[in-house]
Amino acid sequence: MENVQGIGIASAQLALLQRMQQTAMAAGTTAIAPAQVMPASMQPTGQLSFADVLNRAIEGVDSIQHSAAAKQTAVETGISDDLTGAMVESQKASVSFAAMVQVRNKLTTALDEIMNLAV
Repeated sequence: MENVQGIGIASAQLALLQRMQQTAMAAGTTAIAPAQVMPASMQPTGQLSFADVLNRAIEGVDSIQHSAAAKQTAVETGISDDLTGAMVESQKASVSFAAMVQVRNKLTTALDEIMNLAV
């Protein structure tokens, strides 16, 4: 549970998770083990800064885009006939890039609001 708090999940979500676990125990069933939020290779060894998290997210989107481009190139050149896989990777890249753009927009909006605060 400490790992969940360390990565910044809101207290409301944490409270909901605890309530669900209590309900499962009261029902006499075993609770499902919580999934790892990040793969073990990405687990933080110390405190992460916001810049580190943002850089990892950008690198993740970049790797998805490179993977999609490689699959598309393989299909176009005839090396692979996995058109479905190439299309799925392309959609993953598109969705992840759109999400990253939304995060950027939210960050710039928040920064503008902070800059306009009366001190």
